[in-house]
Amino acid sequence: MNHVTISRREKFVRRSVEFILACSGFLSVLVTLGVLYILISKTWIFFKQVPLSAFFLDTVWTPLFSSQRFGIWSLVLGSMLVTTVAMLTAGPFGILAAIYMSEFAHSRIRKILKPLLEILAGIPTVVYGYFALTMVTPALQLIIPGLNGFNALSPGLVLGLMLIPTVSSLCEDALFTTPRDLKEAAYSLGARKLSTIFLVTLPYSRSTIIAALFLAFGRAMGETMIVAIAAGMKAHFTFDVREPIQTMTAYIVQVSMGDTPQNSIEYLTIFTVGTMLFVITFIFHAGSRLILRSKFKAKS
Repeated sequence: MNHVTISRREKFVRRSVEFILACSGFLSVLVTLGVLYILISKTWIFFKQVPLSAFFLDTVWTPLFSSQRFGIWSLVLGSMLVTTVAMLTAGPFGILAAIYMSEFAHSRIRKILKPLLEILAGIPTVVYGYFALTMVTPALQLIIPGLNGFNALSPGLVLGLMLIPTVSSLCEDALFTTPRDLKEAAYSLGARKLSTIFLVTLPYSRSTIIAALFLAFGRAMGETMIVAIAAGMKAHFTFDVREPIQTMTAYIVQVSMGDTPQNSIEYLTIFTVGTMLFVITFIFHAGSRLILRSKFKAKS
């Protein structure tokens, strides 16, 4: 009788947990659908007033000016500039940090370095923004001529610094999963440690490393406070990282904090820019999934 009671109790607990997990999954789907509905419905109203050609074929973004123009590519390019600088910083340094902690660092050093890296991820982004504006930018102005007080380089570097823990933590976990037999086989063939790392360990973990880089990319594209504080509020179509720019997220913050009338064309631009940001990040994440799937099929 006791065994029957325990069995029923276990079944009840298991079904309860399964129900809670299923509800959590459905809730996330419903939230995503709700966000999509809001974005698409408001964007549809926006494009009823603004032609697609004015949105996609123009490079000037001045919806808050008297002479309104809606060329989204100024904001897209600004976001891509900052994200590119951030990924060029976080990618190499994050992977190198993961290699050091997983292959070279002593266990005591690893116990110290890993919490320090995690502290970087826990610092509020507004602190990073003022650090970029008041410390990094003046330092860069001493060595880079023509660097403006607001620019794309400084927030990109600081954003990359913030993303290093994300990349290094995921890459380190992937490097630890490399089978020891593969490493020993490489050593038995006369390979040195560095050769084994770059010819065996990294190729074996490339799928997770790619996923970590795409995750960091999405995080960089969605960053708000660092770019809002240090990059400026000028929607400038430029490839020069020394110039002030405005990202899509910074524009959303600018309009949301103002006195923009609800359902006006200026108000609707928030949702249109948000939809554009969603599409860009979705494309990159879908691309990462395709890459991972192709690598998995090739490995199998």
